Amino acid sequence: MLFPTLNFGLFFLIVFALAWALVRWPRARVALLSAASYVFYGWWDWRYLFLLAGSTLFNYAAGHVILRQSTPRGAKLAVSLAVAVNLGLLGFFKYADFASHAANDTLTLLGLPVRVGFLDMVVPVGISFFTFHGISYLVDLYRGTLKRPAGLMQLVLYISFFPQLVAGPIVRASHFLPQIGERPEPDDIRATRAYLLILGGLFKKVVVANYLATDLVDAVFMDPDRYGALDLLLATYGYALQIYCDFSAYTDIAIGLAALLGFRFPQNFNQPYRSASLREFWRRWHISLSSWLRDYLYIPLGGNRGGTWNHCRNLMITMLLGGLWHGANWTFVIWGALHGGMLVAEHLVNKVRALTMGEWEAPAFKGWRRGLAIAATFHFVCFTWIFFRAPTLDLAGRFLAGFGRWTMPPTAITPLAATLIAGALASQFLPADRLARIEEAVRRLPLAAWGAAVGLAVVLIQACAPDGVAPFIYFQF
Repeated sequence: MLFPTLNFGLFFLIVFALAWALVRWPRARVALLSAASYVFYGWWDWRYLFLLAGSTLFNYAAGHVILRQSTPRGAKLAVSLAVAVNLGLLGFFKYADFASHAANDTLTLLGLPVRVGFLDMVVPVGISFFTFHGISYLVDLYRGTLKRPAGLMQLVLYISFFPQLVAGPIVRASHFLPQIGERPEPDDIRATRAYLLILGGLFKKVVVANYLATDLVDAVFMDPDRYGALDLLLATYGYALQIYCDFSAYTDIAIGLAALLGFRFPQNFNQPYRSASLREFWRRWHISLSSWLRDYLYIPLGGNRGGTWNHCRNLMITMLLGGLWHGANWTFVIWGALHGGMLVAEHLVNKVRALTMGEWEAPAFKGWRRGLAIAATFHFVCFTWIFFRAPTLDLAGRFLAGFGRWTMPPTAITPLAATLIAGALASQFLPADRLARIEEAVRRLPLAAWGAAVGLAVVLIQACAPDGVAPFIYFQF
């Protein structure tokens, strides 16, 4: 069940009406939202509901085991084992066949006739996200960020809540669970902002991302040998904007839907392509994942403690695992390694500047120098997107080799694709408070006019959309 479909629209209207009708009965409301979330997830494949339920029951039991430990050492061992089980489940579904391929390649190099069989595993939709939620619950309990364990139905809702179940944002247990105990008040709901986020997300996904994919990106990445360097460059820009519009659209819609149901989700994207460094990029891109990796992986590894070598090592490990999290493919490993290597390089450069110039406050990142830094960061990120998008290393290599064909005239780019690329890139430099300004202006409209405007916007978005409804890119992760 995809967000920009009639089926989901009807589903959400029913859930919305029933959830607010049950607002005086919190337990019934939680049960309703949990049941709706299971219906939403089961729409893809009902068999994976057992996986979702099993993960929830395990984490519920593990949480109580962690809290019953009488010593810090016992609690640490319990949470470590529980997190390992979660990661083992994720690894089995996502990386079993990848490990088989790697093992067979190694056996071939060694000249051994033995071969490892393949499971042909289908990765369940959203397994990474609900696994990360389970880990967040356990670690937050262990650290004391959560003051008490969740009830079973509360944990069911937290792990399965349908707006963010299959592609985020990743919401911390310590952020979400306390909200379940709060009674939402209609007057406290920022409905105007929620509708603006949903409409903006629909436009970014249904129009911008889908047209960039169908008009330019898919064809060029499918067969890069047919195209010259300019087409390849524009397709790279196109994919950078496609994946941004596609993924930020999903999380904007998720944040808006959750808000209408009385839940507050954190911001997940903040104009990432205006970043003047890769470190800044990761503070603006997929913020819930980057902060999750920081707090649950990078800091436990040691963070920036222990000297320069340990800091650089921890950065590389975090980004390599972050790359591998996206999928069982060497292309994702290279993507993560490139990001990790650049973050290490930035850290070392800043450290040298601090030693030679004292406390450095980025004087080179003002005015036109910041513009150059933004352009350099954007093009580095675009370069790494080639490996992220290419299904194989061979195709990524052929794509990069095509940048030597500058004499071939462009044939893939269309006026529509060029306009969408330019517009999406320009949107990265709009005022940071643009949504608040629009929200304030819309509030002055009569309710009937605002309702008519929302209806008209939905009709226009659907009218402008290409045929079909493409799934969101991050469903595969």
